[in-house]
Amino acid sequence: MSNIFASRFADRPVMIEAGHERWLEQCLNGLSEAYANVEQQMAESEPVFMAGDDFWPTPDSWLAYVRPYVVKNGTLHIPVKGVLLHNYPYAVGSWATGYAYIRKAIERGLTDPEVVRIAFDINSGGGEVAGNFDLVDWIYEQRGQKPMWAFVDEQAYSAAYSVATAADKRIMPRTGGVGSVGVVTSHMDVSKALDKNGIKITFIHAGKHKVDGNPYEPLAADVKERIQVRIDGLYGIFTSTVARNLGLDEEIVRNTEALTYSAEEAIEIGFADEVRAIDEALAGFSGFSATPGEIVMSDDTIKQQEAAQVDEAALESARAEGRTEGATAERERIQAILGCDEAKTRSALANHLAMNTDQSVESAKGILAASPEDKPAEPEQAAKTPFEEAMEKDNPDVHAEGSEGQEVSLSQQLINDYQAATGMVPAK
Repeated sequence: MSNIFASRFADRPVMIEAGHERWLEQCLNGLSEAYANVEQQMAESEPVFMAGDDFWPTPDSWLAYVRPYVVKNGTLHIPVKGVLLHNYPYAVGSWATGYAYIRKAIERGLTDPEVVRIAFDINSGGGEVAGNFDLVDWIYEQRGQKPMWAFVDEQAYSAAYSVATAADKRIMPRTGGVGSVGVVTSHMDVSKALDKNGIKITFIHAGKHKVDGNPYEPLAADVKERIQVRIDGLYGIFTSTVARNLGLDEEIVRNTEALTYSAEEAIEIGFADEVRAIDEALAGFSGFSATPGEIVMSDDTIKQQEAAQVDEAALESARAEGRTEGATAERERIQAILGCDEAKTRSALANHLAMNTDQSVESAKGILAASPEDKPAEPEQAAKTPFEEAMEKDNPDVHAEGSEGQEVSLSQQLINDYQAATGMVPAK
């Protein structure tokens, strides 16, 4: 049975932390034994009753062991343990978890009114490339519906870390490890061993590249190059996915060069959000919930909104600064027009150009220079008294009485003039 699962990793790109070859072997062996038990149960047991659909069994069914759906105090616990497999709809203890199972569990949890929050219980060295990025993209798209946190207990490497990054938050213990953002494949060349044993393999095929990468011949340089191109492409998808999920620059993720990180290092680089004992962290998470009707935002969404608020504040500041600069410029324009030499003798036109138009200073000066100067205002004459008006009429030339050449006082002259103008005869 082990060959059934081991064949998934033969000569294929995988997302598994280097040094976990023994771990992978143990996972596949344990999965093989569990698979045999499941087959035996299916043959010997009564038909399994499903709870609501054709995927989830009733809690008392033996099938619930490999399709667990555990909700405690409003928290749905989804295991992400052992080797991660494509198109595998089970979660078999600490041996293996299928991407299909993880998605079905999340789908049910998001629609289950009893589920307030979702916890990913992660302890895995990685798994298959196939199916991983599709699942991670889908989880990322579900952010904001219900809180989803990843609890690393004790490791989340490569494919498992990819799943962890899709959650809203990542918590790990002091002894945990995360990372290994990389893709690997291998080629086995057994040609010399075959030669030593007198064995020769002859391929009969159509198509030049039909037998590329077979283990019975040395790997050709051009074949290796094409394999490398494919690995580089998968690596690019991996690094960009992690960068997007964590809100990091992709160059930061690439510069890790698939390294793994301890808790303190993970916090420093941005690969984890909190270092805390998992039991304590889960207990704290169980007390975390959103206000009914409130949309719970992921860290990435919060960062985007904070950035938008900063941008809006900067925009409003720029607007205020622009208004101040505009008012200052307008004031300077008005003063320059009213204070120019051309305006001194054309004040009315200068005032109009400054206050009622948007003419530039130079344009206003040109208009003023080509316009006639203001006419000097004639001095106002004081209103005439009746006496003065009468004096302007055709009256006889009157003189003060007295001998010719006799000097008359000013007061007597005024009296004499008044009597002459009114026809009054002075008293004798």
